[in-house]
Amino acid sequence: MATATAKTSAKEKAPAKEKAQAKIYRGTGRRKSAVASVIIKEGNGKRTVNGRDFKDYFHSDVQDMVANLPFSVLGNAEKWDVIVNANGGGIAGQMGAVRLGIARALVEQDATVKPALRHANLLTRDARVVERKKYGRKKARKRFQFSKR
Repeated sequence: MATATAKTSAKEKAPAKEKAQAKIYRGTGRRKSAVASVIIKEGNGKRTVNGRDFKDYFHSDVQDMVANLPFSVLGNAEKWDVIVNANGGGIAGQMGAVRLGIARALVEQDATVKPALRHANLLTRDARVVERKKYGRKKARKRFQFSKR
């Protein structure tokens, strides 16, 4: 009986020990076959993708710029820490997925930024995907060479 009361009192004390954590906002982005789960929280501008820095993950400056486009439209890049878990597809697809995920997370944080992001076309999912291969053809549309004789 004494152990049961000790367990309940420990459970009651657990919420009192919780630390005050920064509010986090989530967004999910998809592009081609890539999916990026994005978490933003107030911080000093640290950005990671799959545990690596943005600059290490997106090798070219153009890819880094495109992934950070929602922040450059709003001009608040140094205010947010970004943690991304990206999988599937290639670097270009993941870059587009990260961009959409960041934009959606920013809208979740503050709905007043939605018109600016919508005007920059950052909240629209790019629905283009690879067309499937058809039978009797070399690829989706390419045919085998025609021989008359």
